[in-house]
Parts: sequence; C-alpha cells; structure tokens
Amino acid sequence: MELAPTLKSQTVQNRVREVGINPNYWYPVAWADRLKPGQVIPVVVWQQAIAVYRDQDGLLHALEDACPHKGVALHKGEVHSTNLVCPYHGWQFNGDGTCVSIPYLPKEQKLPCAEARSYPVQEKYNIIWIFPGQQNLADSIQPPHVPEYDNPDWLAVPIPAHFQAHFSICNENTMDVFHGFLHKNLQGWFDPLLINLRSTEASVLAEYRVSYQGWLTKFLGLSDKGNQVTTRTISITYEYPHYRSSLEGISAIYLMRLPIGLTETKSFSMFFLKVRLPKWLLKRIKPQLSKFIWRFLFKKFLDQDVEMIESEQRTYLANPQRRYVEINPAIIALQRVIVGQYEKFMQQSRNLSNGDNPQVKKSSHVTGAIATE
Repeated sequence: MELAPTLKSQTVQNRVREVGINPNYWYPVAWADRLKPGQVIPVVVWQQAIAVYRDQDGLLHALEDACPHKGVALHKGEVHSTNLVCPYHGWQFNGDGTCVSIPYLPKEQKLPCAEARSYPVQEKYNIIWIFPGQQNLADSIQPPHVPEYDNPDWLAVPIPAHFQAHFSICNENTMDVFHGFLHKNLQGWFDPLLINLRSTEASVLAEYRVSYQGWLTKFLGLSDKGNQVTTRTISITYEYPHYRSSLEGISAIYLMRLPIGLTETKSFSMFFLKVRLPKWLLKRIKPQLSKFIWRFLFKKFLDQDVEMIESEQRTYLANPQRRYVEINPAIIALQRVIVGQYEKFMQQSRNLSNGDNPQVKKSSHVTGAIATE
C-alpha cells in the first residue's frame, strides 16, 4: 500500500512501547566467531533465557537455559562432546534437549523423562540466529538476505549496539532520517525530505532525499569534493523484525534486531562500503580498516543515538500516560507493523490448542501480561 509522504500531526500509540514480539522469525543473538567449540553462552530472546553452545564438532545447539531437574542455568555448565552438562548434578543433555546421562545412576537404569526445550539455531553472516517461535515454521522462514556479505568489492564493518530501551524506540530511530540534526557536529546528513512511502502488514519502505557536505562526504564516495553539497536518495526498508538500508549503491547497512525485554534491545549490524583502493591492498587491510571505521566514525554516531533512545525510554517509564505528537508518517506506519505483528501472533496462539502446541503455550505465557494493556 502506497502512503502519502506528507508530514502532518499524528498521535503516537503509546501501546507500541509495551508490545511483545512475533517470535516466528529468526533473531540474532551473538557474533558466531566469538563462540568457540566447547563453549556455552547465555542469551535472551524476548524474555526467553537460552543457553547456546558449540559442541566439540563445531555444531551449534540452543537449549532453554534451565535444567529440567532443578532449574539451574545450563549456561553455567560445560560441554562434553556433543552434550551440555548441568553444573549442579552433572546431568547431560544432547542438542535436542533430551537427558542422555546421569552420572550417579547405573548405566542399565532407565533415565527419567527430563527434557529441556530446544530451539532451531543456525550460523549465517558470522551471526548466530535463533528461531524462538513454532519449530515447524523455522525451515520456511530465513534470516535477511545480505548479498554484499561474500562480495569482495565491499568492505564490511560490523556494528554492535546495546540499548536500555524497548525495541520500538530503537526501530523508530532507524526509520527517522529527520534526526540528522543530532549528528550535525559529525558532518552527518541535512535537509532531509521524505519522497516515497509504502507499507504492508509486515514491512515499511521509506525513501528520503538528503544532503551531505564535508570530509565524510568525500570519504564515503558521495562526492569528489567534500566542500560541495551533494544530494542523494537513501532507501530504508523495515521487513519485520529487521532493517536494510541503501544509499544509491554506494553503501548499504543491514540492521539485525534482538529484542531482549521491555527495556532492553541489542543490534547486530553490518555496514557495507565500496572503498576506492586496489583489491589486493583492500584484501590485506580489511580487518584493520573495518575496525578503524567502526571506532573512529560510526561509534560516534551510535553513541549519540543511544543517548537519545535511552532518554526517550526513561521519560516514557516516568509517565506512560503522557501523549506525544509525531509528524513523520513513516514512523506511524512502522508502529502499525510492530503492533500488528504482535497481535497477529497472539491471534494465532489463541486459534491453536495449547495442549497440542506447548511451544505456543509458553510463548503466550511470556507475552500475555502485555496483551491486556
């Protein structure tokens, strides 16, 4: 559906600050190269605590971070071969969550029916992804497509981010090109104009025309002369629950969102840039150049965004009844998608028999308190 890109006063839906997620998508939880064979880490996907481990063969597994014996956090245990061992009594669980060994029982004795919930997990783009929803849907849905990832012409810059804020506030920051005012001292963009806006039940596409000037303009390849004003079109696409953005084939960013809880969100993002250097040289210095760009360029922009996002969250918590006015229709469209996807999941949960689908029952319990607000 095409929407009018007209800036006009609209009331913000405060309910968007408290809705849960639709768990029937892949969510990023960690950088894959940081989890070595034999290691286990704790992660949280919207209030669901999960222990992710890489077995001695290098394969990934994800189990509910609670031993079915006493409820002890499994991520505090250790990896034996392909199994995860509870630190309390040494019970071992395989990648499917089935108890396969209890050290103080005779080998011939039948094991109790103890099983930890397992989650579909995969590794892609050096990111570990978990599917926290209905397992039978995991194969039909994939993480976002990132064609630049294996292309040697692009320099990839990983961008980690951690916000003490609801994911809706973080998402609005990404969609809101009008906040270039915040980054004026960093020679960010200016004079933004929303020129196109389209929306579906699961996506929002917004196109903005923006202007750049300064040394950053020349570095990014937007202009041969940094002192000249150049105008470009930036396309931002939100396909629930993640983002991609492109700047006329010059650069691209993929923002993978991890909602942790009502006031905590992480992002695993990748910025891609075409650097005008000989390929042989670029290949040699890619890791160092990537770290340099992140530390001395993008981190400064991110730090300013984090400050604003967390300020917005604190103000909301202090007075949830306060009403706000929004004039960017892209933000309103984004809020409709976020609320709509959550309501879609809750309706699907109600339509299914909880007794036939225990995973839906668990997910409904986790987010049910929000549904009544």
